[in-house]
Amino acid sequence: MVDANGNVQQVHDERPLDKNNLQKPLTVQGIEKLDNGVKLNLGEMESYIRLLSSDISKVSIVKKGEKEFTSVGIAKTDWKAPEFTVTEDNKKIVLKSDSLTVDINKSPFGIKYLDKDGNVINEDGEQGVGYENGKPYVFKKTDKTEDFYGFGQKTTGLNHRGQKIGVWNRENLPEPISKYTFSSVPFFIGLKGDKAYGILFDNTYRSYYDMAAESDDYYYFWADGGKLTYYFINGPEMKEIVNRYTDLTGKMQMPPEWAMGFHQSAWGYHQKDIEQVAQTYRQKNIPIDGVMLDIEWMDDYKNFYFGDKFPDPDGMNKKLKDAGFHYTSIIDPAIRVPDPGQPEYIPYTEGTQKDLWVKNPDGTNYLGKVWPWGVPSKSVFPNFMKQETRDWWAKWHKPVFDKGADGIWNDMNEPANFSTVDFWSLPLDRIFETDNGEKVTHEEAHNVYAHTEAQATDEAFKTNKPNVRPFILTRASFTGTQRYATATWTGDNWSRWEMLRISIFQDANVGLTGMAMVGNDIGGFAKKPYEGVVATPELFARWVQVGAFYPFSRDHYNNDGKSPMETDAAHSLAWGRQEPWQFGKEVEDISRKYLSMRYELMPYLYNAFKDAHEKGNLIFQPLVYQFQQDQKTHDIQDQFMFGQSLMMAPIVYQGTTSRDLYLPAGADWVDYWTGQEYKGGQTIHKDADLGTLPIYVKQDSIIPRREVQQHSGEKKLTNLILDTYVKDSASYSFYEDDAKTEDYTRGEFNITDFNVDQKGNHIEFSQNKQTQNYASDIQSYTLKLHNATAPKKVEAANDKYAEAASLDELGKAANGYFFDSAEKVLYVKIPVNESHKVKIFN
Repeated sequence: MVDANGNVQQVHDERPLDKNNLQKPLTVQGIEKLDNGVKLNLGEMESYIRLLSSDISKVSIVKKGEKEFTSVGIAKTDWKAPEFTVTEDNKKIVLKSDSLTVDINKSPFGIKYLDKDGNVINEDGEQGVGYENGKPYVFKKTDKTEDFYGFGQKTTGLNHRGQKIGVWNRENLPEPISKYTFSSVPFFIGLKGDKAYGILFDNTYRSYYDMAAESDDYYYFWADGGKLTYYFINGPEMKEIVNRYTDLTGKMQMPPEWAMGFHQSAWGYHQKDIEQVAQTYRQKNIPIDGVMLDIEWMDDYKNFYFGDKFPDPDGMNKKLKDAGFHYTSIIDPAIRVPDPGQPEYIPYTEGTQKDLWVKNPDGTNYLGKVWPWGVPSKSVFPNFMKQETRDWWAKWHKPVFDKGADGIWNDMNEPANFSTVDFWSLPLDRIFETDNGEKVTHEEAHNVYAHTEAQATDEAFKTNKPNVRPFILTRASFTGTQRYATATWTGDNWSRWEMLRISIFQDANVGLTGMAMVGNDIGGFAKKPYEGVVATPELFARWVQVGAFYPFSRDHYNNDGKSPMETDAAHSLAWGRQEPWQFGKEVEDISRKYLSMRYELMPYLYNAFKDAHEKGNLIFQPLVYQFQQDQKTHDIQDQFMFGQSLMMAPIVYQGTTSRDLYLPAGADWVDYWTGQEYKGGQTIHKDADLGTLPIYVKQDSIIPRREVQQHSGEKKLTNLILDTYVKDSASYSFYEDDAKTEDYTRGEFNITDFNVDQKGNHIEFSQNKQTQNYASDIQSYTLKLHNATAPKKVEAANDKYAEAASLDELGKAANGYFFDSAEKVLYVKIPVNESHKVKIFN
């Protein structure tokens, strides 16, 4: 098939919904009350409508006698029924909790959701719900004010209104801008006016969504097969919806701090490249934590074993660890079948003996092909739907961990299969057997293949590296994959300005579907040098400015599987290397500046990850996520919030050194570089030379920072900088733990609340040590107040803080203050055990 962009799609033919063959309108013929809802007799069908919580409803419509469906994407099924009432009359049945009303029309059957004030949030369309030739479908009413977000890494924009969406994981060949992408999630958020709701279509078959493309009056979704099951989540805030969605599908695990740092990778690095690149980063003082080993590390593309391109993995590991690096090894799901004359490959032998592979319909093992190019080799595919397979997969990671790998990179897991006949994946009729003996076709299992592989890889960490936080990077994902895989990226993008622009709304929508740690290949992965598709110095500079604030930050490029060191010497490729220093001193300095800023902001970023882990909060946020009441934010897709307080308005067009940007209403803003203050709700113009990323701070914010490190853990955090922009009052709840183990899950962490208040003639700083169960290295805080005046005095009770002559002198003092009159910044150093309020008198 060909998509709207003219790209050939590596997917099977779509199965459109025949609207002339929809199920006849259903009618409620009987009701049975359940402990959390109702069961309705619909004739040949029956419906279960449940209230999982006061604001989450599950709707199932199945054939009479069939069980309800729950996919592997759902994490929580043991919901405690909320308090609710059920009333019935001749026309309708009403379920009512303290925040959501489910109004069920009896004939024709249909559902209307209302908020606690009686406002209609969402309701079924006139076309109804049901099955069309085995395809479950749902129609919903809409109006011109409603916008739609989510679905994962789609390339069609932030707001999906007017779009036709498809959910089917596929490798993005030949072009990445297409209907189907590496990863997709059947969850979206509807925003009607300034009130939001969420719908999760819990169906693992390929599903489709017409988001008011056909009509402004309705939208609808359907799937190729499976049961009709969806969850409705009431907001009204988008933040609340994502929190509840991740209650349902699982919260992300807390990553290790090193994974939050910067990473370097290339398809083609050999051991000598890895060692050279790591050494050069340290020599040039560009902060970095991780390097990644693409498929060239393997022995003839066989998982779990190093090959001759990495002749001394133990020596490499020592050099990397001595320099403060962590490395991540790629693992593909396909297991190579040894070619004739090749030695035994034990994982293949063992998996065959244990009968762990995906099957053909006749029961034989399915043979596909993944790596290498150009030879007639074959691969088998592990059936991760069986616990035995996942246990076996977990065990086989031990030799990888024993050689020093700290992270695992799950690639090619859509799953990819080098067969155009089979649309670059497995044929739809291939068989997966579950633990209970049920046989499931690839058509049903395809979208959850990466999810179950991530589950197995998570078990690998739990089995082989107990109490060490996993870092798992996955290319494909489904609903709930965030509870197993730490991070995702958007796959093989191109070195084009368009892909830089797309990355912003892609990452925002991925975050809205639960995967907070998301990124894109900085500079672009794929090249077409003879068409000008390469990472130019200007493109890389602008991209690294944005990429320094991706939750998962990595420079990754395609060198066609060749060693970059050898390639450069032979000049056999025209696209060149892509480490920051390859583009000249100016771009190297720009890269250092923004990557250093990421590391300065690590306490802020770490706390943002903690909020993602606990609440599902986004780190990389579209403006509408925080400011949905401001209608002007609903379609802005070239600006983003980095955490709660920092807004980025990057330059994303070639040759541009200025731009217009919007400052959302509901907050005042401060130019990070100049200190100029602005009221929210206005558009301004900003000049931005090649070295400048426009950044704005939300007024009344505290941003925890630290000194720059070249890698996480290089220096102890002894002085926490509280970068404070206060007009009225600002607060921050600061979280700290060891940043590497699972001890935080057993209560070993600290939480300290900071408050800075403007009180007439003085500013007041206070702290409240809520929880103190971790041995912190912090000895002092430096309160950094912007747009300040020289204080008359600074004191804590009877203790008067002395004025220092310089920042260096202040750094040596136990307490005190220094006023930078040129920058209008006041620095106040406060001992960590200061028990009194610190008052700064103007």
